[in-house]
Amino acid sequence: MKKVFLNIILIISISHFLNAQNKKEDTLQYKRLPDVTIVGRNSKSDYQQMPEIVGTNIYAGKKNALIVLDNVQGNVVNNTMRQVLAKVPGIHIWESDPSGIQIGIATRGLSPNRSWEFNVRQNGYDIAADPFGYPEAYYNPPLQSVQRIEIVRGQSALQYGPQFGGMVNYILRNGSEINKAFELETQQTVGSNNLRNSFTAIGGKNEKINYYSFFDQRAGDGWRKNSQFYTKAGFGTITYHVNKKLDLTFEVLQSHIRSQQPGGLTDQQILQNPQQSLRQRNWMDITWTTPAIIANYRINQQTIWNTKLYATIGDRNSVGYLQGINIKDSINPNTLQYNPRLVNLDKYRNYGFESRLITDYALGNMQNTISAGIRLYTGTTHRLADGKGSTSSNYDIAIDGIFPRDISFVSNNAAVFVENIFRVTDHWYIIPGMRYEWLEGSASGRNGLNANATPIVLQNISRSRSFVLAGIGTEYHIGKNTELYANISQAYRPIQFANLQAPPTTDIVDPNLKDAKGFNADLGYRGKIKSFLQFDLSVFYLNYNNRIGTIIPAGKNYRLITNVGASNSKGLESYIEFNPIRAFTNSSKTDCILFASYSYTNARYSANHADASTKGKKVENAPANILRAGITLSVHALQLTAQMSKVDETFSDANNTRVPTANGNTGLIPAYTVTDLTATYKIAKNWNIKSGINNLWNATYFTRRAGGYPGPGALPADGRNFFITVSAKL
Repeated sequence: MKKVFLNIILIISISHFLNAQNKKEDTLQYKRLPDVTIVGRNSKSDYQQMPEIVGTNIYAGKKNALIVLDNVQGNVVNNTMRQVLAKVPGIHIWESDPSGIQIGIATRGLSPNRSWEFNVRQNGYDIAADPFGYPEAYYNPPLQSVQRIEIVRGQSALQYGPQFGGMVNYILRNGSEINKAFELETQQTVGSNNLRNSFTAIGGKNEKINYYSFFDQRAGDGWRKNSQFYTKAGFGTITYHVNKKLDLTFEVLQSHIRSQQPGGLTDQQILQNPQQSLRQRNWMDITWTTPAIIANYRINQQTIWNTKLYATIGDRNSVGYLQGINIKDSINPNTLQYNPRLVNLDKYRNYGFESRLITDYALGNMQNTISAGIRLYTGTTHRLADGKGSTSSNYDIAIDGIFPRDISFVSNNAAVFVENIFRVTDHWYIIPGMRYEWLEGSASGRNGLNANATPIVLQNISRSRSFVLAGIGTEYHIGKNTELYANISQAYRPIQFANLQAPPTTDIVDPNLKDAKGFNADLGYRGKIKSFLQFDLSVFYLNYNNRIGTIIPAGKNYRLITNVGASNSKGLESYIEFNPIRAFTNSSKTDCILFASYSYTNARYSANHADASTKGKKVENAPANILRAGITLSVHALQLTAQMSKVDETFSDANNTRVPTANGNTGLIPAYTVTDLTATYKIAKNWNIKSGINNLWNATYFTRRAGGYPGPGALPADGRNFFITVSAKL
C-alpha cells in the first residue's frame, strides 16, 4: 500500500507541475452532461471519467467510468464485455453465454451472476427481472444501439438503490446526435460458427422532434456443440421538444432470445475437448419488453426536473435435463425414449416511477448543487417450476399434468434520497447524501407435491423493513483536469425472495437467509494531463455482512446457498492511458493509444459459518489480480487494436474447495490469459469495415461453475473465433 500512495503523490506532483506550465489545455471534462448526448467526439479513446453532473444525477466524488461505444475497438456484435470494459479496472466477467445477451459482471469480490450485484439500468431506469426480489439481468441491449455505458461504484447506492456493486447504465442512442432529418445506418456481420448479425437503424431530428429506431437480428451455432442461438431486438424512441423548457420522450424496446444450453462439463472433459456437450435437450427462451415515458423540464437556469414512468415485462422459460453432468442423459431402455425434461416458466411484471430534481443555489460566495428524488416500485414474479416436460430434443414447454411449484413473489418499494455538492472553495467539494428505503416482499403459492400428490402449500411469507443509508464524498481539484476523490457510504442487499423455495438444481437454498448490510469506501486520484495522458488510481475497502455465498456442509454432497458470514474486500484499482504520438509529436496522420487497467483484490471471510469453517478463507469469484492491457494504432484510415486480459485463479465456493468435484460443480477456477485483435478500416466517409479475432491463441479456460442452469458443471468459454462487419451511414 505504501508504494500505491507514493505513486499517487508522484503523479499529483507531476500533473500539478504540468498544469502550471500550460494553462491552455485540451479537455473533455464538462461540469454538466445531458441525459443523452455525444461524448468524446474529438477523442479516439473509448474511456472517460464522468462529469460532475449528468442530467439530474451527481457523480462528483464517486468512483466512475464512462465507455463511449463509438470508439470501442472490439467485438460489440456479441457483447464481448472483456473488450468493451477492458479499461474499467477490477471488472470480473463471466464468459458463459455465446449469444452475449446475459452479461455477468462484478467487482471487488462480488458475484458476477447475471450482474445481480449491480443496479442495471437502461436510459436511467431498471431492466432487471426484479431489482429487489430477483435482480438478475436476463436482458442487455445490443451494444450497436448503445451510445455510452456509465459505471458508478460505491456511493451510487444512495441515488439508485441498495446494491453493493453500484450502477451500470446503458444509454441508448436517441437521434439527438444526428444533424439531419433522416439517417440510415446498417451493420452487417458474419463470423465463426455460422455467426450472422444484421443491425439496421434510422434516426434524425428537426426543431421539435428527434427520433431513433433500430432492429437487430443475430444468430449462430455457438462455439460449443449444442449451443445454437438467435436473438431479435427492436427499439423505438421519439422525443418531442414541447418548448424551450419541456421535453417528452416515449420509448419501447422488445427483445427475444432463444438459445440452446450445452450444459456444464467436468474438468477432465474440458481438458479432453472443451467444445463437447452432453446436453442436447436444454433450452432457454426469453422475451423482454421495456416501455418508458420520460419528461425533462427545465424550470429555470438553475433547476431541472426529470420524471420516468417505466415497466419491465419479461418472460423466461427453460426446459432441460438438469441432473449433474456425471449423470448421462440417455435413452430409457424401457420406453426407448429420453426421460422427460423439467420445464420452468417465469413471468416478470414490474412497474416503476422515479422523479428527480436538481438545482443550483448560492451559499455564501459559492454556488452549490442539490439533487433529490423519489422512487415508487412494484414487481411480481410468477414462477411455475418442475413441470414434467416432453421427451423430445427441441424447444418445447408443454407439460404432462400440473407444475408442482406455482409461486408468486411480490416486491414493493418506496424510496427518497437527497445528495448535495457543497463547494467549499473553487477546488474543494464535499458531497453528503442520504437515502430512505422501504421494502416489502412476500411469497405465496404451492411449493411442490408430496408423495400422494397433495400440494405443499408455501406459507405466506411477508417481510417488511425500512432503513436509512448515508454516505459522504469529497473531491479536491489539484489542477484544471486532475482531482483527488474519496467517499464512504452504506450499502444494503435484500435477499431474493425467489430463494425461499428450493430450486430444481444441485444447489440447496437456506430458508433462513438474511439481508446483507455493509459499506463501501474509495480513495483515489484521477484526471487528464493535456491530451496525451488519462489516469485513475485508487484504493478501496468493502465491508459485507451476512454475505450470501455457497458452501458444502460437512458430510454433504450438495452446495448450500446461505449467509456464509461477513467478508472484507480491500485492494487497489488503477488505470492509465498514454498517447505517445500526442505527447512527442504534432502528427495528425497517426495516433497511438497505450492502456493498462489493473486491480488487486484481497477478499476474505471474517467469520465462520455454523456448517463450515470459512473464517480467513478467500471469497468465491474474487480473483486477486486482474490485468487488461492493449494498444490501438491509427494510421490514416486504418486502426489496429490488440488487447490482453489476464485473470487470476479463483474459488467457486466459500470452503475454498481446490480439487474439483466429480460433477464439476465445485472446485478451483484456474487462471487464464486471453488475447484479442481488432482492425477497422474506413473505406469512405461513411463506410467502415471491422474485423477481429477473439481468443487469438485459442486458450482453453472457463470462468464459471454452475450448480444449476445453465450448467450444472464448469462452463467453457469460447475458443478462437473471428468476425467481420461492414457498416455504413447514409
